[in-house]
Amino acid sequence: MPQNNYTTKKICRPTQGGTASRIKLIAMKISLWRRSYTVMTTFCLLGLTAASRPEMSTDVELRVGIVQRFGDNPKEQLQIEPTQGDRLRVEFLKGNQQQTLITTNPIKLEVIIQPLAQPKIEEQVVLGTYRTYEIAEDSAQKFRAQGIEVEIAQPERWQVWAKRDVYNTPLLRRLLLESVRATNNQMAYVDTQVQQQVPKVNWIIDGKRYSRDRIEISSNKNLIRVKKDNKPENSRLYPGRIQLQPNAYGTYTLVNEVPLETYLRGVVPYEIGTTAPKAALEVQAIIARTYALRNLRRFAIDEYQLCADTHCQVYYGLTGVSAETDRAIRATRSMVLTYNHELIDALYSSTTGGVTASFSDVWNGEDRPYLQPVVDAPNNVWNLATQNLADENNFRQFIDLNKGFNESGWDVFRWRRESKIEDIAKGLQKFLKVKKSPYANFKTIKSMNVVERSRSGRILKLAVDTDIGTFYLHKDEVRSAFFAPVSTLFYLEPLSKLDKLDKNKSDKDKLDKNKSNKDKLDEDKLDKDESELWGYAFVGGGLGHGVGLSQTGAQNLAKLGWSSAKILEFYYPETQIKVLNNTIKLDSHGQLLTTRE
Repeated sequence: MPQNNYTTKKICRPTQGGTASRIKLIAMKISLWRRSYTVMTTFCLLGLTAASRPEMSTDVELRVGIVQRFGDNPKEQLQIEPTQGDRLRVEFLKGNQQQTLITTNPIKLEVIIQPLAQPKIEEQVVLGTYRTYEIAEDSAQKFRAQGIEVEIAQPERWQVWAKRDVYNTPLLRRLLLESVRATNNQMAYVDTQVQQQVPKVNWIIDGKRYSRDRIEISSNKNLIRVKKDNKPENSRLYPGRIQLQPNAYGTYTLVNEVPLETYLRGVVPYEIGTTAPKAALEVQAIIARTYALRNLRRFAIDEYQLCADTHCQVYYGLTGVSAETDRAIRATRSMVLTYNHELIDALYSSTTGGVTASFSDVWNGEDRPYLQPVVDAPNNVWNLATQNLADENNFRQFIDLNKGFNESGWDVFRWRRESKIEDIAKGLQKFLKVKKSPYANFKTIKSMNVVERSRSGRILKLAVDTDIGTFYLHKDEVRSAFFAPVSTLFYLEPLSKLDKLDKNKSDKDKLDKNKSNKDKLDEDKLDKDESELWGYAFVGGGLGHGVGLSQTGAQNLAKLGWSSAKILEFYYPETQIKVLNNTIKLDSHGQLLTTRE
């Protein structure tokens, strides 16, 4: 691997919080991060940005959480290693002084559970718990419109918290909770944890043990290997720098600082594979680049930008790079997809099931003009204008179709999955308990049915009738509530014990007419038992949310000779491919990229 002398751009954000917190943040970065990084950050905080230029020749630097909650498991270990012939540089604060250590040996990180002299109370108001960031973000905006200051967190599931430095006393938190519940939000609660002990990270260099919450690790070659639990199969090679830092949940995050174009080398192979056709690889590179820049705000609460799993985009560093994906990234360097001079919400999924979804089919919030239902086929196999999939009969006919689509023949294009009613109940109870729903205490399910579908056939509302009443699941939470379906493009088929009987034994008129009355009574009871509901079949198609590009469909279109531009226009109508520049808005808030020379 050649050595990289990275030239980077930073994202300049408006200042938030009080002056004291900004000064503290700047001081921490001056002490810990590279001087050039800090100078640009300080300029951003002061509003002294570079003048806009039509093009950007430099790269954007990202902060990716590659190990998000180190310390959850006390037995967890990490090992940071230099590549052959290289050495690691470790920087940290000791008091007010910056310390630097150089080593050619691995650095071992381990968790020590430290008892507290006095119990410590950690508390926050959880205003809602959600399956995805998109729903959490929409909810957060609604709370802000009510004058409530909030932040988005991901301790496990996505949550919206009341801003901790604003609601910073028990009284303020409880007054807020009372106010929110008065608006009929029964999902809000105060999460109180009394800590007797806390995880602390120790790191060992050249036989010496250190305990610091924040460290930065770099190397001469800008390549660092991270090995989890000392297992070779969990070893990954990362470009750029590595930082260990505390997060909002009492544990630690390992953050990879990496240039955008290099980051894509660790995304594209794992998102679409290395054997996809050239045009499909180029499409994935453009979409992944756009998605990353559009979603830089996701982990603001934890002081990094993106995660490395399917909650963002899968990123495994440089371990699985290939010549094919590298060529696609180079061929599309700095290209992004835009709508009205703004980066699009570049959503994509594995398999649409034959029709893409609108944004509002899956999540709450405003629809995106370029994310509308598209029949995922190269030719006209279904007309949504005349055969709306909101109609249940139309939808079932559509699911019965198997040929002519981009994804035809794919193993998750069509599926049928049966679940016992007891298993369905367990999954629902677990889901409802996480949401703090009063229906979490139900015992039995009487029935389930789809109440409303979207034009693309996605479930908008599903009713579950139980022994304590009927509750409703909406949109993407349907995927969280059930184990069986892998999309919201499905219908329900009730299953009774009678369905399991052999067809040869179904004609009861041929039974012996000379049976006693007792035999007939027993038989009537058996018929009743056999007609009882024992489960449901989930019959549908697709894998994932189905909004935007289908990775499977893009590969088929590429095989048919479609260009990357034509494929993107198909899945994101009326969008434009542009080279990244200072005039493109990152999102609807109007935030722009700024260049650091």
